[in-house]
Amino acid sequence: MLTLVLGATAACGPLSDSGSGTSKRGGSSNGGSQEAREWKVGDCAGPDTSQSKDGFQGLDCDDPKATIKALAVKDGEIFAGAVECPAGTDEIISVKVSFGGDATAGLPSKTICGRNLSGDHPGDAGAGGGQLVVGDCVDDQAKEVACASGGGNKVLALTKTAEECPANADNPIELFPSPGRPYNAICTSKA
Repeated sequence: MLTLVLGATAACGPLSDSGSGTSKRGGSSNGGSQEAREWKVGDCAGPDTSQSKDGFQGLDCDDPKATIKALAVKDGEIFAGAVECPAGTDEIISVKVSFGGDATAGLPSKTICGRNLSGDHPGDAGAGGGQLVVGDCVDDQAKEVACASGGGNKVLALTKTAEECPANADNPIELFPSPGRPYNAICTSKA
């Protein structure tokens, strides 16, 4: 069964609290196989609580229930931290192929980088959500926070080691290595 899973904390690296959920995606089940519509940039989705409280389902973009639009469609990744979505991504959805009817488990086949259709964009630099990007802010435990909160460190660069940080990064944060994540150091300066 093909399912969608909203990217868990690992999908956004250790700095996002986006939660997780699942929903069915396209087609009808017949003999254990399901034909699904292929995702492409510009496709839309909305909530589907039939499988999970945070689930999504594909919808027409003019459907009033649609809440996100795909900015990018990437290959699925076993290590969710390896997915790099474009700036402005508000939601990360992992499309999974599952077997045995368990909609919460499966093998990742695609990753959808989605932008909210509303004016709320936590994935914008400094807004406190989405994947960590230059211009965001983090607290001293490397958790992403909204820069407007005033309690964070401004992200100047994301590098493999703290030694690679720019000179003006006076508060680098080294992270425990994570498979697939393209950085292990967050180069910050007090915001």
